[in-house]
Amino acid sequence: MKKRMALKLAYIGTEYHGSQVQPELPTIEGELFKSLKNLEIIDDPKSANFVSSGRTDTGVHSLGQVVTFDTDNPRLAVPRVINSQLPESIWAWAYAVVPDEFNPRHGAFSRRYLYIMSGEEYDISRIRTASKYLIGTHDFANFCTPVKGKSTVRTVQRINIRVKGTLTLIDIQADSFLWKMVRKIVTALMMVGYGTRDTEWLEQMLNPEYYEEGIEPAPSYGLILKDVDYLQPIEWEVDDYSIQKARNQLHQHLIRYRVMAEVLEHLVPQEKRYHEL
Repeated sequence: MKKRMALKLAYIGTEYHGSQVQPELPTIEGELFKSLKNLEIIDDPKSANFVSSGRTDTGVHSLGQVVTFDTDNPRLAVPRVINSQLPESIWAWAYAVVPDEFNPRHGAFSRRYLYIMSGEEYDISRIRTASKYLIGTHDFANFCTPVKGKSTVRTVQRINIRVKGTLTLIDIQADSFLWKMVRKIVTALMMVGYGTRDTEWLEQMLNPEYYEEGIEPAPSYGLILKDVDYLQPIEWEVDDYSIQKARNQLHQHLIRYRVMAEVLEHLVPQEKRYHEL
């Protein structure tokens, strides 16, 4: 009997050209489609009515991407089975049977992103003050790459900023986000934090009818799609085995990155010793 299934996906986006499938390029959906086809869970995305909660750009990571599809093999459409055909950088960790009409993109009430940035030279109090101006319903045309015919008005529901050692974590939730909106917001907050712009400039940026300025998005490697919330209750079944396996794999990544950080420190000659040579 055909059922509509939903999955929660996590992934390390570093090696992928975004989440949406693209010909001849590695993407999250491309790898997922291969897994679902190999396991005979779907024949193809179109006939399975495959829909995701949204797209993430090249290099962006995820904990809470939601995808849905129809399948005649719901018994196989569970994380530990699907993960057996996925690369280690992508894993499903929860699943649910959802109503036939459920659409994870249009049915979303809010989306939450976390941006992690490094640096100690900015004024964190200025960043926190500036972030308050962004909360509420505004026209974010200056904070996105516009798409013709698409409204740039969005409602930011919450922004939380905290410091963790030498890192600053910016947690932002909105009804939905425009293309590159989070990363451009981060750039704007950093500019205020460094003192190159002030809050009056930020207020101007929120009034694009009278003031326009293009700003570069912050690097994609610091961005994580954390969660997508729905008004319609979804009874998620969490796969503890898949989570533990992912935790073990991520620990190995963490060890490697810690070693590589130290390796990079040793790849530049120390100035004093260099001159002695």
